[in-house]
Amino acid sequence: MASSAPFFLLFLFSISLLLTFSSAADPTFEFKFEVSYITASPLGVPQQVIAINNEFPGPVINVTTNNNVVVNVRNKLDESLLLHWSGIQQRRTSWQDGVLGTNCPIPPKWNWTYQFQVKDQIGSFFYFPSLHFQRAAGGFGSFIINPRADIPIPFDSPYGDIIVFIGDWYTRNHTDLRKDLDDGKDLGMPDGVLINGKGPYRYNDTLVPDGIDFENIEVHPGKTYRVRVHNVGVSTSLNFRIQNHNLLLAETEGSYTVQQNYTSLDVHVGQSYTFLVTMDQNASTDYYIVASARFVNESRWQRVTGVGILHYTNSKGKARGPLPAAPEDQFDKTYSMNQARSIRWNVSASGARPNPQGSFRYGSINVTEVYVLKNKPRVKINGKKRATLSGISFVNPSTPIRLADQFKLKDIYKLDFPTRPLTGSPRAETSVINGSYRGFIEIILQNNDTRMHTYHLDGYAFFVVGMDYGDWSDNSRGTYNKWDGIARATTQVYPGAWTAILVSLDNVGIWNLRTENLDSWYLGQETYIRVVNPEPNNKTELPIPDNALFCGALSKKQKPQDVSSSGSSINGNILKLFFTWVMFVCTTITIIQ
Repeated sequence: MASSAPFFLLFLFSISLLLTFSSAADPTFEFKFEVSYITASPLGVPQQVIAINNEFPGPVINVTTNNNVVVNVRNKLDESLLLHWSGIQQRRTSWQDGVLGTNCPIPPKWNWTYQFQVKDQIGSFFYFPSLHFQRAAGGFGSFIINPRADIPIPFDSPYGDIIVFIGDWYTRNHTDLRKDLDDGKDLGMPDGVLINGKGPYRYNDTLVPDGIDFENIEVHPGKTYRVRVHNVGVSTSLNFRIQNHNLLLAETEGSYTVQQNYTSLDVHVGQSYTFLVTMDQNASTDYYIVASARFVNESRWQRVTGVGILHYTNSKGKARGPLPAAPEDQFDKTYSMNQARSIRWNVSASGARPNPQGSFRYGSINVTEVYVLKNKPRVKINGKKRATLSGISFVNPSTPIRLADQFKLKDIYKLDFPTRPLTGSPRAETSVINGSYRGFIEIILQNNDTRMHTYHLDGYAFFVVGMDYGDWSDNSRGTYNKWDGIARATTQVYPGAWTAILVSLDNVGIWNLRTENLDSWYLGQETYIRVVNPEPNNKTELPIPDNALFCGALSKKQKPQDVSSSGSSINGNILKLFFTWVMFVCTTITIIQ
């Protein structure tokens, strides 16, 4: 009995240690994504579409603040792949961001596992393939981050969730679209607008052909739903509306908003909004869900309209009659800009944390760096039509920037992105913004193009503090909203106008700043912000992952086999530690005996 006592005590200690480790770690949720081509006919024409687990759109990732996310991706395409988590602020790691500046692509037929933690963040986001113009073929899906149970939300819990993907769509393959861009051609007018991967309901026998599958969303009368809307298209701003229903705006890209009703809202490429919609209409008929192109002046664009159906469970008939009208400001952008300015931060609401979001007084922080980034119509550089930002067309290096830093490689990129637009000839190069860790940067996005553009910054939520027509000047700061400007990751910049954002550079890594207009992004309208802690440690940036891929100048480091088993989850590390302890216990018991 005496010899069994130490064993029993060590056993109890081992179990308690395991429970301690398990409870201390945030939960981990694992997903398996098989990315492949399928044949679909969203606009009545069979074409190649990118699906995930044979789903288009792809499966929903639904997690909670501080959860760990593990996504094993099997690339069954015939070209390389990266998945990007748009708007997800991955604290302490840009290694999992899924863009060329930080990650080598996943080769065809290979597995690769993303592992990251969603930090102090809530909201409606989406993921998509970031390479080779693949987003134009699909591959996107919803990414929802819920608040922890002990954090209140600033509205009554909705009866249900509805996810709505809207976006312009071409019936040509994404490979043909990018070839057109490579050849210096414009993509031309899209062939339609999809709602959740489906074509328009046949509301008009002339404009819409027969036999197209449309989105039908069933709801219960009198209930309030949370409707999450994402524009995942190529380049077209869309006006979203639900016939006879108010859209109560509640959240956008991780920030609760001041709640106000809209009859329709412009959703620009890459943007996400959450509405609360109460099903308070009579059920004499179904109702139209509409996503129609904005800021276009061609009558042919009437064919490019997404139409779905909102169906009450007790509906007595089909939707009929004309679609609800879009705002009548085809040549006047003031209405849309005023609408955008009305979207403000709910500074009294809790976010992912117990303390109010408004405790972050961004308007009183001293700006340390100012960048004016100007977008102009495309130009020819070295005989090729390119898109530029401040006169520079970004060239992705064969070795990702973050890998080059990790292995101290030289001449991969330059830290010389100009603070003001170049005055000389445009050039194509790998020029990066040198951001100061814990600096507070002001970025003015000046759009001198004739098209609407949206811009996105990875790794951060920035404060949209001002927008107006004309050229920005120092005097424009007098119009800034320094109290409740919305914090988000994607903002629109109107043609002939500017938008000003403020960013607190507290997230170490290499972060992509780009236009979300897919054609201009493909042609080089992007850069990166490099944020480095001068005292490197694992508290501000996680080490390079065990399963990192290598390419370019580091390609010799890559093992030539499948990498699906390279990564280990956080739970796996806990188990390894536990079994190590068990081995220690067994050894100790042997010594005691």
